[in-house]
Amino acid sequence: MKVSFDATGEVVVITGGAQGIGAALAQAVTACGGTAVIFDVVKPLDAAAEVDFVEVDVADRVAVEAAVAAVVERYGRIDGLVAGAAVQPRSSVLEMDPAEWTRTLQVNLDGVVWACQAVVPHMVSRRSGSVVVFTSGMAVTGYAGAAAYASSKAALIAFAKSLAAEVAEHRVRVNVAAPGVIDTEQFRGANAGADREHWQNTIGVGDPEDVVGPLLYLLSDAAAMTGSVLTRERAFAKLKTFTE
Repeated sequence: MKVSFDATGEVVVITGGAQGIGAALAQAVTACGGTAVIFDVVKPLDAAAEVDFVEVDVADRVAVEAAVAAVVERYGRIDGLVAGAAVQPRSSVLEMDPAEWTRTLQVNLDGVVWACQAVVPHMVSRRSGSVVVFTSGMAVTGYAGAAAYASSKAALIAFAKSLAAEVAEHRVRVNVAAPGVIDTEQFRGANAGADREHWQNTIGVGDPEDVVGPLLYLLSDAAAMTGSVLTRERAFAKLKTFTE
């Protein structure tokens, strides 16, 4: 069964979309006829001409609000928000620099909150919209040397479910994606040597393109659920997207 998505006229904001999963999704959104707007601190290297880019640090609430306002002014709407900006430092709890802990939560957790506070009111006013945030299996299992990252991802599940309950009556959906271990620049930076071999030999390492289909589904009208967590063990396992 082939699946095709039509995003004609729709605008999707992707935080952390300069590389990895976000970049692959941005390309897919444009291929479906939509407009992808990437929020990141670095410019995408291989973005299509149709992909818009705004340089913004999601940890900066004022900057996020200004960036969202500029998108709304330019396009008149935001239909989807995929909050994927994250950092993944590695250090033990006992040796972790307090600044590292703070920065991880500022980007991974606060950055999602600021983006939602800026974008969701526009969705509420239009009574339409979809938000997707990312969690990790580490949110449940923890991982030695990744306490800050795992903690931020655990908090995001509670945040997304709470927001979903608040805005459901306005027909705005908020769901969580847990794509598993994906071969991105961030993954390679945080998982060298034995860690990389561990993931390859256990649950496996996927490609960014493996995640695109489920994300497009969550952004589409076909995904009626809200407050749900979609995991790689099911929907993300090598699910490809066919666009026409």
